[in-house]
Parts: sequence; C-alpha cells; structure tokens
Amino acid sequence: MTSRSFDPLASDAPLIVYLDHKSPYAYLAVEPTFALADELGIAVDWRPLTLDIPSFLGSARLGAKDEVVESQRTPEQWVGVKHAYRDCRRYARLRGVLLRGTAKIWDSSLAAIGMLWAKAQGEPVLRAYTRGVYQPFWRRELDIAALDEIERVLRESGASVEGFRAWAAGEGRARHEAEQRAVFEAGVFGVPAYVVGGEWYWGREHLPRVRWLLGGKRGPAPDAAYEGSAAALDVLTGAADAARLEVAIDFKSPLSYLALEPTLALADALGIELDWQPLVIAPLRRHPEPAAGDDRGARHRRNRAEYYRRDQERYAESRGLSLAAADRSSDSTPAALGLLWVRARAPARTRAYVERAFAAHWRESEDLASLAAVARLLEAAGAPTGGFADYLRGAGPAELGAVRERLFAANVFDVPSYRLGDEVFLGRQHLPVIRDLVSACLPPSRVGASR
Repeated sequence: MTSRSFDPLASDAPLIVYLDHKSPYAYLAVEPTFALADELGIAVDWRPLTLDIPSFLGSARLGAKDEVVESQRTPEQWVGVKHAYRDCRRYARLRGVLLRGTAKIWDSSLAAIGMLWAKAQGEPVLRAYTRGVYQPFWRRELDIAALDEIERVLRESGASVEGFRAWAAGEGRARHEAEQRAVFEAGVFGVPAYVVGGEWYWGREHLPRVRWLLGGKRGPAPDAAYEGSAAALDVLTGAADAARLEVAIDFKSPLSYLALEPTLALADALGIELDWQPLVIAPLRRHPEPAAGDDRGARHRRNRAEYYRRDQERYAESRGLSLAAADRSSDSTPAALGLLWVRARAPARTRAYVERAFAAHWRESEDLASLAAVARLLEAAGAPTGGFADYLRGAGPAELGAVRERLFAANVFDVPSYRLGDEVFLGRQHLPVIRDLVSACLPPSRVGASR
C-alpha cells in the first residue's frame, strides 16, 4: 500500500513532477525539466502517473505497416490523437529526437514501478533509468511491459536489482495502484504534471511559470510557452515558403482572448499583418456534479474541464484580465460573420475589428449574437455597415461554413490556431517557435518595420 505520508499535491521537495513513459508529451518534457532543476539547484520529487487512456480517449491498435487494424475511437478522438502526434513529432524533430508513434496503447505500470525502484536509489539512477526507458521505447526498441527488459534498464542505470522482481509483483504493485488512485482522486489526470505550492500545471508549456514560481516570482509572471528554436526553419520545411500567418479565433473563446495580446505583440515585433480567420467552436461545457455511478471517463472529463477553467483564470489574473464572460452563453456566429465582412470590404480595418470584438465581449459584456452590437463594432472599427444585415441573413452563413470546411481540411479544428505554410499550431504556447519561423521567412529589413 502507499505510504501514509504520500500526498499527491505535497512533498518535501519544492517541485513534484508526474510522468508516464507512454506519453510523448512527458518524454519531450524530461530534458527541459532536468535542465530547470539543475539551473535552480532544486530537488525534484519524480512520481509516476500511469494514464488510463482508453477511459477518456478510446483505444486503437496498428498493424505491421502502421495501418489501423482495430479502433474504438470516435472521429473527434482521432482528430485529437493525430494532432497530438504531429505536434510531438514536430518538437522532437526540432531537438533531433526520434519519436515513433506507438502501435498500441501500452500498459506502462511496470515501467512506473521500475521508476519507484530507481527513485529509491538516488537521483543519478532515476535520471539514467528515465532516459533508459524513454529513448528506446519511443524508437520502438523497448517493451515496457516486459519484466526482463525493465530489470535490464534498471541494471544498466546503476540500480541494484536484487529483490526487484518480487517487489514489483507484490509490495511495489500494491504501492503503485494505491498511489495512482490517490493521484486521480486529487484531480491530477495528465502528464507531464508539475506541482508547485499545492497547485498543479499540465504540460511543459508551463515550465516558464514553474521557473518563475520556484525562482521567487521575480518580475512579471510569464505566459505559457514552448521552447523556441533558431533552427526551426531548417526542420519545419512546410513553413519555409511563406510568411503568411493565419490565426483562427472564436471571440467567445477564453483561450483566443488570452492569445490576443501576445499574438498582436508578435505581429508588431515582426512587422507583419495577421490573416484572421473565424472558427466558431462549442463552448467549454460545465460537467454535472459528481454522482455515485460515475465511471472513470466521466470523472476524468469533469476534472479536465475544471482544470482548464482554473488554468485560464490564473493566467488571466497574472495579466489583470477577467474571464467572467466565459460563464455567459453566447452565440459568436454574428461576430464571426462581422470578421468575414470587414476582411472583404475593409481589410485594413480587420485588426481594429478583432480588438474591438474581443473587448466588447470580455470587458464590456456586449452580446456578440446581437446584430445591433456587431454593427456597432464594425462602425467603431471604421468598417462599412450598409448591407451587413442582409449579409448576416443571406450569403454570410454559407461563407462562414466554407471557411470552417477549409480550416478543417487544413487540420485546423480548434482555437486559437496558427497556420504558417503547412504547419498548424494549436495554442499560444507555440508563439516562440512561430516567431522564429516567421522571422526566418522575412527579409531582415522587414522585421519590425511596420505594424
């Protein structure tokens, strides 16, 4: 059983990090997290979190040629899974790391138990074991469910393996299962997870904030961000032919709102115009209160929705923004049609319209579903309004549908999304790499030359 002192959100170390060896996102987070710990000179409490992927993302199995031979996933789940692997492979390429998609959903619990064994023998052993599992596993050279192979990795990592087999089958297995239940009950459902001061953060994009928190909160709180790369263009060849940056947004989306300021700052710093695209998505649903019959999937979805809400709020608070409007039920379709209208009839006023529409919804409680409100936004942005009512009821919806189909065909399915050439990035955390890519596409004389 788990130790009585085990607390999923507390440790003697200043930082807790949860990993799962079958997660490509956790794999990409390991080296940056090692570097952060070394930079700050802090101890890290490394812990396993064994994901139950089928309970919330369905399951699938690939054949010898990576074709799908078995699937229990919805089309929406497949979209998310395929995007995740494209995203991870992109950042793996930026680091020169081989990351091959897995042929099935692995039971990584034995590798997690091995992690507990390695951890007990010190940080150097744990680091060697972590690398010794991740690197060959993501090259498809390691069976993480095979006891012989996990024992071999432990031995090669400098660990004593005397008694490991019996411990893994008995006390170690019981400890793992008890701790996994406790972690899930605490609301932690994904990896990599970082716990600082009792709060947890999901994903390596939070490493700038983790560093800021552990470093004494010096200066303003940083935004979520993945690492940039000056060599990005050498790897992401699909973006090399153009510096046209599309930005897909939904005015009612809190994530689109949080992305507005840093996106405009990037455009101003590089002297480029942004190609704003409207994409109306479903609002984040509030899940019902817990019920006795809830299965793990229902609990996971509720925990995830609650986490997203809290994560958005803390980044908004750092910038003095309010997300109170997120609780309003609002149809943003008329505002999206307003964006199409101004793009076609007064393109130079598009940015002004975008800024005004976000401000109206998030700061001024305007109803974006109101024709009169959207007409006022157009007028305030300096765009013509004559004929807009007819457009709203006539050709506009079909044009908006066509934009949606085009974006989906280009693998843009959520907001905020950025598209540069063939590369699609979901979320403002990608802005450092996008900045590098756009900079490389522009002549030096253009960078920062104009708004």
